[in-house]
Formats: sequence, C-alpha cells, structure tokens
Amino acid sequence: MVNLTINGEDRSLDVDPETPLLWVLRDELQMTGTKYGCGIAACGACTVHMDGFPIRSCQTLVGDVEGMSITTIEGVSGKAAKAVQAAWQALDVPQCGYCQSGQILAATSLLAETPKPSDEDIDAAMSGNVCRCATYPRIRAAIHQAAEMMEG
Repeated sequence: MVNLTINGEDRSLDVDPETPLLWVLRDELQMTGTKYGCGIAACGACTVHMDGFPIRSCQTLVGDVEGMSITTIEGVSGKAAKAVQAAWQALDVPQCGYCQSGQILAATSLLAETPKPSDEDIDAAMSGNVCRCATYPRIRAAIHQAAEMMEG
C-alpha cells in the first residue's frame, strides 16, 4: 500500500511503489487532467505540484512522494490559480489544450513565488513546458495579466 495526499484527500492505494505518479493519477484515480506527453520529464504536460512546487509526474515514483501533498490541475486553488485561470480564459491561451494543465500549474507556482515576474522570470519558470501550438506569447501575456489581477 502507498499512502498519498492528493488534492487534500488522503488516499491508500494498492500499487507498486515503483509506479510513476502519472499512471497512478490517470489509471488508478481517473484524474485525467494531468497528461502524458513524452515520458522523460522534458515536455511538462505531466506537471503536478508536490508540496507546492512543480514536478514531472511521469518520472516521479509514487513511493518517493508518500507523505507529501500532491496537487493536480483538478485540485489547484488559491489566489494565484484563480488569477492564472482567469487570464488564460481572457486571452484565449489554449489552442489544442494538451499542455495547458502543466502550463497552468507551472504559472501558478511561479506567481506564488514571484508575484511580479519579469519576462526573464517567466521564460525561466516556463522553459520546461512545451506548447506544440506555440502559444508562448499568449502564455507570457497571461502570466503578466494574472500578476496584475493578483495585485489589484
């Protein structure tokens, strides 16, 4: 048994501790907002928060996160998350939407740490998140807008 806290809920799962967190989320818990992209932690589609920090769930073993708090796109909340989601909608950031859960979680984490990020801060924080539709200018603009929304 592996004991996890996911989106604030304690879960005991009968899974191999060597199973990637991504597959536990998607296959065992039917939380399909976290996406499989590359499987090598290079694209960011599988991003979740572990104790508030973005991690790649495709390369994170469930046994390694036992006792830590995991937040997925389904459970992300708070001032930064609300601002990011509102800005994403206002600026029509997504095209295909595949990368968006990872993008939103990375942006939320950035704004929680750096409430007024520069372009360089945004580029550094978002660099590991690939958008196949290349909406990077809209992503950057939405993060700036979310920062303004949080300020006001």
